[in-house]
Amino acid sequence: MKTAIAIVMTLAWAAVFGCQSTSPRGGGVSGDEGFRIVVPSTDTEIKQGEVQTVAMSLHRGEFFKRDVKLGIKASKGISVDPTNVLVKASAKPDVQLRITAAKNAALGEYRVNVKGTPETGEPTSVEFTVKVVAP
Repeated sequence: MKTAIAIVMTLAWAAVFGCQSTSPRGGGVSGDEGFRIVVPSTDTEIKQGEVQTVAMSLHRGEFFKRDVKLGIKASKGISVDPTNVLVKASAKPDVQLRITAAKNAALGEYRVNVKGTPETGEPTSVEFTVKVVAP
């Protein structure tokens, strides 16, 4: 029983922390003065005509205390909302995106690009894939 619990906990841990993709670092020169954008690393599946919520976040370095503007763009065929978000330095770094696939959206993979631009410092960006499947 203990072995089964250990296996389940290990798989859960891997699922939570192994299913994220991060951007190159933006912001300041050192890691403590920068930030990364974290998005799902596995394909997000959505059925034609449905809406799905996807979580993403900013991982800030210990000394990175600036607002970051996020610009979100999707490939033609799907839509995202919001397309612009200002993550304040004092706010929680989590953002919920609503992805919509039209009823007649072509089946296949679409890209969502997220670009983070800090008040000062270097911007960074990351992409993730949304797969539209039949209902």
